[in-house]
Amino acid sequence: MKNLGNLRALLLLGAAGAAGLLVSPVMAQGQSEEHRPFVINGHTWASKADFIERGRCLTRQPNDEEAGEMDAALRSTQAANNAASAAGKRPPPATGGAVTVPVHWHVITNTSGAGAPTNRQIADQIKVLNAAFASSSFSFNLVSTDTTANNAWFVAAPGSNDEKAMKAALRMGGANALNIYSTSPGGGLLGWATFPSSYSRNPSDDGVVILYSSVPGGSAAPYNLGDTATHEVGHWLGLYHTFQGGCSDTRGDYVLDTAAEKSAAFGCPVGRDTCRQAGVDPIENFMDYTDDYCMIKFSIQQSERMQSMWATYRAN
Repeated sequence: MKNLGNLRALLLLGAAGAAGLLVSPVMAQGQSEEHRPFVINGHTWASKADFIERGRCLTRQPNDEEAGEMDAALRSTQAANNAASAAGKRPPPATGGAVTVPVHWHVITNTSGAGAPTNRQIADQIKVLNAAFASSSFSFNLVSTDTTANNAWFVAAPGSNDEKAMKAALRMGGANALNIYSTSPGGGLLGWATFPSSYSRNPSDDGVVILYSSVPGGSAAPYNLGDTATHEVGHWLGLYHTFQGGCSDTRGDYVLDTAAEKSAAFGCPVGRDTCRQAGVDPIENFMDYTDDYCMIKFSIQQSERMQSMWATYRAN
């Protein structure tokens, strides 16, 4: 965690310099932030709370039936692993084994060439992913980068025909390959991802889309330390939001070591506690909606879930 903190501090300074401003944690926690207009990528939201609700992450969450199917599949995988391990046939692959994920990065710009992260920013983004997922035994290896100038793809919305065309033309690799598309989605959106269980039904759709200026050193403060990608890759590996189901849903985010949370948090509201169940809100978790500097960890059971998801849906 210390190394992650050092990397985050360096990237915060670099991002502030690149954006021409200093991002202040104190200002980010101010109460007035909830009500004043919030601007990101040239789009003005009524408030940061409005942005959090409608623009922070557009990943489609599995419905109850799909979530139940995933849960059953994970139990089946774990049972098979346990039986094989007991018989001495092979070590279970979903109990912390190291996984290296090949990454294919697709830079989408408009026809004038605007919107391209630098090679340094892409390399720094991979470093951020490696630091964030190290405790979960995942590492990421950038194996290819390509650039496409296409005005329609540059602003493609989630689920649109333009997004489908972009992915159909560019996606590389199998279920184990992470395809990242850096774009400038219209409406001030930050990003979205697909869940591992959807790969078999629609493999060309698989991957993560992020706002190009959310990479380390980008201009999308306070979301410019690279944790939009961390958050979306968490979905790509099978995690829900920490506030999934709110206070009343006993299943919540399907892990037991993240405290119940009524709604998404933003800024970095230390001590926030929105549910009667034990524990303060997990605002430092990568799967909440807090500012990048506030996100620093996955829980132990989130790591175990990602490993199980990998063994069930993505391992070759």
